[in-house]
Amino acid sequence: MSSMPRMLEGYRVLDFTQFVAGPTCTRLLGEMGAEVVKLELAPEGDRVRAGGLKPLQPEHRNTTISTYYLQHDHSKLSFAIDMKKDRARELVRAMIPKFDVLVENFAPGVIKRMGFGYEDVKALNPRIIMCSISMAGQTGPLSNKAGYDYIGQAYAGITDGIGEPDRAPAVTTMAIGDVSAGVASAMAIGFALLHRERTGEGQYLDASLIDTYFHMHEDTVPRVALRGDKYQPTRGGSQHPSGGPTGIYHFRGRQYIYLCVPTGHQWIQLTRAMGKPELANDPRFKTARGRRDNNAELQRIIEDWLATFSTRDEAIAALDKERVPCAPVLTVNEAVQHPHLNERKTVRWINDPLLGKVAIPAVPVKFSAWPDRLEVRAARLGEDNERVLRDYLSMTDGEIRQLYLDGILVRDPTIGPNPVGA
Repeated sequence: MSSMPRMLEGYRVLDFTQFVAGPTCTRLLGEMGAEVVKLELAPEGDRVRAGGLKPLQPEHRNTTISTYYLQHDHSKLSFAIDMKKDRARELVRAMIPKFDVLVENFAPGVIKRMGFGYEDVKALNPRIIMCSISMAGQTGPLSNKAGYDYIGQAYAGITDGIGEPDRAPAVTTMAIGDVSAGVASAMAIGFALLHRERTGEGQYLDASLIDTYFHMHEDTVPRVALRGDKYQPTRGGSQHPSGGPTGIYHFRGRQYIYLCVPTGHQWIQLTRAMGKPELANDPRFKTARGRRDNNAELQRIIEDWLATFSTRDEAIAALDKERVPCAPVLTVNEAVQHPHLNERKTVRWINDPLLGKVAIPAVPVKFSAWPDRLEVRAARLGEDNERVLRDYLSMTDGEIRQLYLDGILVRDPTIGPNPVGA
């Protein structure tokens, strides 16, 4: 294993985050080598600790570890504290000068009411980089509106494009905006750290799910801007509205194949793969517009051809032979077992002491300077209280014991007696 330090080793991150968007950001910073102190509000900590699956062994069922927490909050220290108490807020204020980055994803205004708005933390640490992640951002008419991933998606014009053309828009089943906002925020923090290295200046970053989702539009925004209501993007359902042919094609039973054939030369490749080269010059399909306008007939021809294969893998092999862009539409179960995703460690198998052997997603980019990190750790609630207070505030065992007695510190009861005897 490489002995080189990871990119953010030596940087410290104070994590006020919860749920998915904020924790994704700080998890990535932790993966890059930063020391992330996750500040968990007592008594339950991050609410995703109650989500996902708990350890299967009966003796571990009451622990604060879950699969949901493991995926989004590994690679962090857990510091569990009752922020309703003045003494708790004093401790956090005393720690802020030791941190390079602060990340929070409360509703706008909440962190300021807690006493940790940007102006507050900047007064304590002028070099700090603070990132706030919210549904709609810190400014604008929607900034005070309650919301989650799907609310941001709806406001950004994304939801309207998902689903069948003659039915209501469909609901996505994964937190695309939350995770993407977390990735964008981690990217921005990296840029801000580089800026600080050059100038010595900290700064405030305002990230939102709506902004992240709106950034995902591929082509429609300038079209709408130029043509107004004369151009109305439509839902394509399982078929892309531009034709192609591009879309999802039924193979057999509950198995499907995704074809993406947007160019003329790829259309010719597809006709060769199907053994129907005459279709290349068929007046219905010779042009991109013709393939779009006659897409229903073309879909029938393609699905009839797919039905001639014994297995979906055979059909994929025939398409691959002619380099037609295609993929089996895998279930998550199939993706977790796919050899490509496992060879690249995209599916990252780890051995958690409580959950056992479990898979979580890996960092989406591979770095040549250091190997894949497999030995990740997820902390139980308050597991690192003593370490954090000793490292950041040089507190003694007696001082830490008193914080437990005063109810300022909280700790997972399954860890056992705390080491300072409270």
